[in-house]
Amino acid sequence: MIRTGEQYKESIRDGREVYIDGERVNDVTRHPMFKPLVDIRARIYDMQHDAASASIMTFEEGGEQFAVGLKLPKTSKDWWDKRRSTDAVFEDINGVVTRVGDETIGEMWSLYDGQDVLSEVDPRFAENIRRHIDKAIRSDPFHVSANTDPKGDRSRPPQEQDPDMLLHVVRETDSGIVVRGAKYETAAAYANQAFTKPTIANWGNDALSDYAVGFVCDLSSANLKFICRTGFAGRSPAEDYPLANRFDEVDTLVIFDDVLIPWEDVLFYRHTRAATFIRSTLHRYSAFAFVQRNLKVADMMIGAALHNVRQTGLEKQPAVQEKLATLAVYREGINAHLTAAITLAEDSPGGLKMPNQSLLYTGRVHACSNLPAMMHLARELCGGQICITPDAATFANPDARPWLEKYYTINDEWLAEDRRKLLVFARDLLNSDYAGHRLTFQLFAQSPPFAHLGAVYRNFGWDGPLDFVRKSADLSDKVMPESTNSGDNAVRQWFADNNSN
Repeated sequence: MIRTGEQYKESIRDGREVYIDGERVNDVTRHPMFKPLVDIRARIYDMQHDAASASIMTFEEGGEQFAVGLKLPKTSKDWWDKRRSTDAVFEDINGVVTRVGDETIGEMWSLYDGQDVLSEVDPRFAENIRRHIDKAIRSDPFHVSANTDPKGDRSRPPQEQDPDMLLHVVRETDSGIVVRGAKYETAAAYANQAFTKPTIANWGNDALSDYAVGFVCDLSSANLKFICRTGFAGRSPAEDYPLANRFDEVDTLVIFDDVLIPWEDVLFYRHTRAATFIRSTLHRYSAFAFVQRNLKVADMMIGAALHNVRQTGLEKQPAVQEKLATLAVYREGINAHLTAAITLAEDSPGGLKMPNQSLLYTGRVHACSNLPAMMHLARELCGGQICITPDAATFANPDARPWLEKYYTINDEWLAEDRRKLLVFARDLLNSDYAGHRLTFQLFAQSPPFAHLGAVYRNFGWDGPLDFVRKSADLSDKVMPESTNSGDNAVRQWFADNNSN
């Protein structure tokens, strides 16, 4: 059943070995660099019980309540419900967080679609994925995803360098497999479990590679170590960096120092086809929640820029309106892709309902590839003051305050303090160390840009343009087979179902 925030906090007070800023952390729920995100994740759990939001955050089955974000998507309505619950979280916390579980659980749904592939090696693996998805729904863990290895020299196969550069199996036991290596994962230090899988498909021509392994890892397991990058929270006053101090999701190098993974938690092992399958379909579902975050980031950029030009009386200038309209086009492009991906949702191989794949992946490319340019456009609209404004302590200094109030007050509505708050918000959103980190994260968190385009290539409806030109140019019927593209078929079916005229 759904947990409370306090139950979640208690679940990660398990003695795990966490390091940050050169120190061992005794309690991640209280450490200043982890606490803000732990509190947000706890708030999401509590929203499931709050009378004002419970109906949005949960669904009922068998007389019990479960989290909407973890529900297996079987209808388009399930996706509308997920989108609404995620928006409710952002509105409640007044910001954007990515790795809180709803975005990563979708990766396991992709493997649910590949049960026939898992059964090729051992039918137990297909049973394991079904059981773990059901367990996630019923026990409501904070579920994350472990993808990226340190990698080492990528021009060489893993067998020709330090074997631990990629996570691998070192031995089997009656109880399970023992794995060694490392994975980078955002939020792992304060999560409950991670879907751990390979990041590359270079098996050294070995069809039964020890590197082709996937499993659900209990993050309280023995012999795990969590070595974290330094956080942004607490490094500078919250009055000057309101986003960095609240929404920094700490990334972790998780060390697997001969960790036992019970057989019931193994999803595939020495199975390169399953590993390749999961890499090619990994974001079939999770990309939706990821792109939805970009939509909210676009809202933040538009809001900051529009407040600034209205404060300074520039909104009616055509050049300013052009830039604002460009931001709006970017935002609505994301919105359109998400909306259409639900409306034209497709049946998955495993009987689930997946967002239209071509629209979802092209929407991700639109959201991620244009983000740097949109951030720069928002900087232009916010003006140079976002990089030169003094800190809050100086505004409070009795000698400096009169001068800052004089030069930062615009009119009777926009006094110096509100002006300062807007400028530091925009700086933290667009210009700070945190802003740069988040930009890189958005570009790479769901694989690098070339892989985003690779997903588009594999899912776009190429048959439609080919067939149109074949008929327009009066080419032979032999030049292409009958159209089989699922994306095109989804569009045609939608119009057939909804066109009453």
